[in-house]
Amino acid sequence: MAKRKEEKTNVMRLLEQKNIPYTAHTYPADGAIDGVSVAARLGQDVRAVFKTLVTRGASGSYYVFDIPVAENLDLKKAARAVGEKSVAMLPQKELLPLTGYVHGGCSPVGMKKPFTTVFHETAAALDTIMVSAGRIGCQVQCRPADLLALLGAGTADIIADER
Repeated sequence: MAKRKEEKTNVMRLLEQKNIPYTAHTYPADGAIDGVSVAARLGQDVRAVFKTLVTRGASGSYYVFDIPVAENLDLKKAARAVGEKSVAMLPQKELLPLTGYVHGGCSPVGMKKPFTTVFHETAAALDTIMVSAGRIGCQVQCRPADLLALLGAGTADIIADER
């Protein structure tokens, strides 16, 4: 019986093109699923699975923030990290036309245009992190240093403090 060929996403192709080692992980994409559930389905620590959030700054520029899936983005900290007066979450209907990705399958890698990208500072201390592979039901795991270098991304404290 022939082995089923793994369907590669544009994220995977880009990582391969740049010689960045990664491991692909898939999970059943049955209905809406949050990042914490994705981490659980893949048997991963929620601190090492990152979600990608797209914002618009007061200047009209767009910014990408990647944070652990169990955390919330602090919009004031995020704005400070990119030198903006303020940032607001991008409305969901604007995500696909701007990035090429759907809600739940947005990756910091391979967007239609490059945007300033900031990862939560904990990413740099981890051996590997996971981000969306650009499709719901698929994640890629790689070294954060490789991802940060590829994206020209920085790191900062951008998550909301627990109250």
